[in-house]
Amino acid sequence: MKIASNTNQIQYPVETTKKFRWTIVCWLLIGGIINYLDRTNLSIATPEIMKDLGFSKTDIGLLGAIFSWVYASMQLPAGWLIDKYGAKRVYFVSIILWSVATALTGMANTLVMFIIARIFLGIGEAPTWPTGAKITSEWFPKKERGLATGFWDSASKWGPAISPPILIFLMVTFGWRGLFFATGLIGIIFGVIFLIFYRSPEKSRKLTEEELNYISSDHEEENEKEKEKIKWGTLFTYRTVWGLILGYFCTIWIWNIFLVFLPLYLIETYHISLTELGVYASIPYLGGVFGNIFGGYLTKKMVDRGMASPMNSKRILISTSAILTAVVVVILPFVHSIIFTVALMTLAICFISSITGGSWALAADVSPTSVVASTSAIMSFGGYFGGAFSPIVAGMIVDTTGSYTLAFISGGIIAGCAALCFWGIVKKPIEVRTNFR
Repeated sequence: MKIASNTNQIQYPVETTKKFRWTIVCWLLIGGIINYLDRTNLSIATPEIMKDLGFSKTDIGLLGAIFSWVYASMQLPAGWLIDKYGAKRVYFVSIILWSVATALTGMANTLVMFIIARIFLGIGEAPTWPTGAKITSEWFPKKERGLATGFWDSASKWGPAISPPILIFLMVTFGWRGLFFATGLIGIIFGVIFLIFYRSPEKSRKLTEEELNYISSDHEEENEKEKEKIKWGTLFTYRTVWGLILGYFCTIWIWNIFLVFLPLYLIETYHISLTELGVYASIPYLGGVFGNIFGGYLTKKMVDRGMASPMNSKRILISTSAILTAVVVVILPFVHSIIFTVALMTLAICFISSITGGSWALAADVSPTSVVASTSAIMSFGGYFGGAFSPIVAGMIVDTTGSYTLAFISGGIIAGCAALCFWGIVKKPIEVRTNFR
């Protein structure tokens, strides 16, 4: 097999002309978009729900927090299940569960009913991103994982970007309950299609031997190391894993604030209509799509040009993006023009997206293949469990002070701390400890 070398004498496989592996990214991208449509329905419907059912901002923040706590907690068993039973089966079950929970949300009339629906939504959606990390580790060599992950992780921005105009149209036409019924049905249809058509690399009939060899070319060293398995529980004893947890927590803190309160902030600050919201609330997430994909592209180019190893290229991207996120978010509440506000939100979500995409790719790089989903899920657990406090804290700050200023300033500072975690703590891959007891 041909191997290319760079100036640091690190060897990487020569890229094949056959690229069927990139169609797998489309499966993950579509699934992720549907996942986020179902997750962000609440933020789009919030003004109408508050008017119809009398919910407060703290109630809305509580719903966001409950989802995040459940979503975070279920990451742990989800990662273990994916590594044990395979990505395909676990992902199919999760799609059906979260889609049914979404549809049931449209029937809710009380806060308790909303809480129950959000709990089941969190359980169902938990395996989605660990599944993406697992499938990416199986379908791509290390140097391409950053770019591949950037594509499918951009689903978390495509969802919020395309949902405002689509869901606002449905809400105006059918009422806010129609949002939940429609997207629930879409998810069920996608789950059935995925079950029928998706195949792993070894079972795919469309993957050539040349491309299969390219995909697995830098997995050989991993397979050699995996003669001794790492037990799931011992992952928590690794410094690298804790760096991933803390860094992702810092990122999800500010991400949840945007996800839950961005539409409401624009409405209350600039008194725009629902029609205008459909445009303004979409733009920042398009910046997120760019951040995901271009960030992944940069990591690949750094490796191709011998500037950094696959692992370090992602650490550089994440740390730089975290610092830029902090600067932009702290400035945000002091801007009083909707054009500049949306521009800063776009930059912020662009940088946040570079962090999230890089984080999932980095988790795969530092993990042996047998525990990729588990390591990724543990990282996500830490991020979402801790980050779950941000919507309720932000809601309380706004209800108490009548301003979003403190919520943004504190969120920006926390986001900047992600650079310290990913650069200062995540320094080496996870390896089997032969003397571990």
